[in-house]
Amino acid sequence: MSGCPVEATLSVVGGKWKVLILWNLVNGTKRFNELGRSISQVTRKMLTEQLRELESDKLIVRKVFPEVPPKVEYSLSDYGRTFIPVMQAMAQWGMTHTESKS
Repeated sequence: MSGCPVEATLSVVGGKWKVLILWNLVNGTKRFNELGRSISQVTRKMLTEQLRELESDKLIVRKVFPEVPPKVEYSLSDYGRTFIPVMQAMAQWGMTHTESKS
């Protein structure tokens, strides 16, 4: 990394799906299938990979319940919640951008 803070941010949340996953967890815990339904174009494989990376980067918490079939829930970690203002700014910018194009 070149020391650029934007590059550091993108190295953690870059790509098509990670911010959408985080955005879907802002209002609370979700199960895998709930996330898949709310981000309809992501494949199960890609969702699994992105969730693992977000967990590895400590932005989300994965909780497994000892049941059959297994129940797994995802939520934002305390560290992940620090990214909420960034996503809110992105949402505001996106609304402004969309309005300016119409």
